[in-house]
This record gives sequence, C-alpha cells and structure tokens, in this order.
Amino acid sequence: MSFSLHNKSAILFDMDGVLYDSMPNHSKAWSQAMAKFGMHMTPHDVYLNEGATGHDTVVRISLRDRGFEASESEIDQIYGYKAQLFRSMPEACVMPGAKEVFRKAAAAGLKILIVTGSGQKNLIERVQKDFEGYITRDRMVTAFEVTRGKPWPDPYLKGLEIAGVSASEAVVVENAPLGIRAAVAAGIDTIAVNTGPLEDEILQAEGPALLMHSMQELADRIETLF
Repeated sequence: MSFSLHNKSAILFDMDGVLYDSMPNHSKAWSQAMAKFGMHMTPHDVYLNEGATGHDTVVRISLRDRGFEASESEIDQIYGYKAQLFRSMPEACVMPGAKEVFRKAAAAGLKILIVTGSGQKNLIERVQKDFEGYITRDRMVTAFEVTRGKPWPDPYLKGLEIAGVSASEAVVVENAPLGIRAAVAAGIDTIAVNTGPLEDEILQAEGPALLMHSMQELADRIETLF
C-alpha cells in the first residue's frame, strides 16, 4: 500500500531490535531467568512478548506454564535476575542504519522520541549517549513512565503527549508484534522493521502501514517516503 511521511511531524522509535541489536541478549537472559524459576521461554516466546514490560511478561508466562500469576515479590526476583544476566552480556551494537535514519528524520524536521517497554537502566542511559543530539531522557517513554505497557496503547499515547502532536501527525518504527499492536491501537501509522526471527506474516497481522527488513533498508528508503 502507498504510504507517505509528508504530513508527519514526529517519529517514535522502539529501542530493542530497532535501535540496538539487543534482542539476542534479551532472549538468552529471559530463557535463563525463567528456567531458574521453573518456567520455559524460547527465543520465539521472547520475540512474541517483546515490547511488554518485564512485569507483564512474567505474568503472561507464569499463567501459561503454571496456571497462576506470579506474586509481586517473585516478579521482582525474576526480572531482577533477568536484568542482572542481561547486564553481564556483551554490549549490543547499534543497529546498522539507525543513526542514518535519525539524521534524515531530523533533517526533515521530525521530532524524535523513543518509546520502549524496557526498564534496563543501563540501556536507557546508553541510548542518550549513542544518539546524542537527538535523544534526551525527557524524550523517552520507558517502563518507568507507564503503568500499562505494550500491547496497550498507553506508551505511544504518552509519546504523543510528550511530542505535542496528534496520532495522525506521527509515525512509529517498531519490530515487535505487541509494539505494532500498541501503536496501531493508539491510531498511529506504523512502519514494521522485521529484524528478528518471526515470520513477516506475524508482524503484518498487527496492521502496520509498511514492512521492511532492516533499519538500513529504512535509511535507504526514508527520503522517498517524503
């Protein structure tokens, strides 16, 4: 379908799997953390749940594997252990093409924000350094800013509020099914970037306006979208 950025004034990016090639590390950390607490989380599960808060992910997997919700103290334990594992892993690289997308979006006059379900403080701090000049903490919506994470529209509605724009004036760049669902539910046109192992059809089922397969592809094509 045809899609244009000519009437957009803000662009909202997910972080993991969009700006950083961090999902393999998240996948390993979640798998090991869940196993420690008697649950099973495959890489496929991790990518399907990507974008949700750590709290919601633990609740969802506990209900599936054990038939009951984890307690708040157990959720804190599991997510704390997962975060510890994630921090111990090699630093994820910036996605090829991501900085070029930022540069071209800024040159076109778009406000740039990040909307992530992450509560990983090290990555939240790092993105402000790696994308200095484009991103400051007040232009980020993280797990700390919302009660309901993706797939609820709340994170993207918060992003619109911060940007001071309507849904029709914004575009989202997402790689996760739950993230696309959240953005679409907020009424925002969404570019899906499939940087993981999920089939295209899984992302397309959530209703993005456009689907690409890397941030470099988006960087190469973004000017034509204006």
